Amino acid sequence: MQKISSYILAALLLTGCTKNFEKDNTNPSSLSNQQTISILSTAFGPLEQSIYADYQTAQNLNADAYAGYFMAPIYFNGGQNDANYFMVDGWNVNGFKDQYNQIMAVVKKIADAGTPTARPDMWAVALLIQVEAMDRVTDRFGPIPYSKAGTSVTSVAYDSQDTVYSLFFRQIDTAVANLKAYIATNPGSKPLATGDLIYGGDYTEWLKYANSLRLRLAMRIVKADAATAQAQAEKAMADPGGLLATPSDDALIAQSGTRPNDIWLVTASWGNNNMNAALLSYMNGYNDPRRPAYAAPATDPAAGGKYIGIRTGVDVGSAGTLYAGFSVPNTTTAFTQTAPQYIMTAAEVWFLKAEAAVRGWSGAGNAQTDYENGVQTSFTQWKATIGNYLSDNTSVEEPFTDPHNSLNNDSTDVSAITIAWDPAATQEQQLERIITQKWIAIFPDGQEAWADYRRTGYPKLFPVVINNSGGAISTSGQIRRLPYPSVEYTTNGTAVNNAVQSLLGGPDNGGTRLWWDVNKGNF
Repeated sequence: MQKISSYILAALLLTGCTKNFEKDNTNPSSLSNQQTISILSTAFGPLEQSIYADYQTAQNLNADAYAGYFMAPIYFNGGQNDANYFMVDGWNVNGFKDQYNQIMAVVKKIADAGTPTARPDMWAVALLIQVEAMDRVTDRFGPIPYSKAGTSVTSVAYDSQDTVYSLFFRQIDTAVANLKAYIATNPGSKPLATGDLIYGGDYTEWLKYANSLRLRLAMRIVKADAATAQAQAEKAMADPGGLLATPSDDALIAQSGTRPNDIWLVTASWGNNNMNAALLSYMNGYNDPRRPAYAAPATDPAAGGKYIGIRTGVDVGSAGTLYAGFSVPNTTTAFTQTAPQYIMTAAEVWFLKAEAAVRGWSGAGNAQTDYENGVQTSFTQWKATIGNYLSDNTSVEEPFTDPHNSLNNDSTDVSAITIAWDPAATQEQQLERIITQKWIAIFPDGQEAWADYRRTGYPKLFPVVINNSGGAISTSGQIRRLPYPSVEYTTNGTAVNNAVQSLLGGPDNGGTRLWWDVNKGNF
């Protein structure tokens, strides 16, 4: 068994790019289809862990900063890097290629072995992992190779982003149908119990996750395709399999002993990661009881023992020590070396339902109830005492003051949104309240938070301090996507150039919006 499992692991660790991932991941002494299917139950863990492959360069140094969650104190790339809109190709390529090599390639092998027919239940889980991973890729870059990935070693066509999302929904359809069929005929059975690091093989939880993932993706496209968004969201909310509702439903990748928690790694081990000024400015202003769970108070004497983060895109100084004493993620309890890593929480789902209710969608319930359930569920998740937090109708975000450089201060770009639900507020005010609390709750998933910010404009974030994009990215509008890696132009040039033509009215740079990131009002 060890030998066979090692084969799967080796397939996950190979490198390449979209046009040659199948060739590079083909083992000449590959297993028979029957052998591949027989060991699938032990192979899902490495697949799930690959969702966060190359976390630092694929997410932490870009999306996590753009979302206002984290900021590196290091003078990376001579002070010109993703945080100040100087796009580092050698970093961003990992956010593109890893999911092809470590997830798409492996899922294709699973499919080619006949798993969709022989083990449709396991195929359902593989599809959901693929959708989760590839949604992160398309939401970073835009159009991506998807339907044709792995079909050629010379050129792989890109799908437009609306096509990719359509395929996501169809794959979720398949996963939901397969899971329901298996649960109905095999109640209580957990054939993936030994290999599934997310739900321990519990298909009833995977079904809740599938419906919740559909709801997340539906809300993402509401400004680009309102009819499909509503139909897919209502389908998710109506499904009798349910949604993630309590912290026990949270989709998190448990540790298997093969890799440390990524936030612990970049923070405690490497010293490359501090809290962002944006998140702590809100949490300070709200006197949020979750602060000790999220972060440690600053050790820098100039910070006076407060929770204080680094503002995105500041000059951190060439020594890399100027802001090292600012607050860091809590690696003592929440983000330890062996802590699991979240991909979706029940709190997020309650906020999705709250937004759906504000939009008047069927099955969403009451917006205030959903909103308050979202906040309460987050507090329960982080083991914090909520007190009178939900009745606070006066506290607002705190202006940011940088004790090392007053040029980084910001008292202008501060939100006036309070915590307590206001039934008399406008839809726009209700949306800002929902997204602001959702943003606090879904920490530390900067990928999802950045997508929400681009879609809605919330929460209000401090703009980047230093903008090294050469005018390609608006400081006030902030960054909208990552540019395609240069290797795609050298190995898949025709396809990527065609993809650029389908971007919304702009070139391949960080200032061009994605299909779902429509520049119009939220309602």
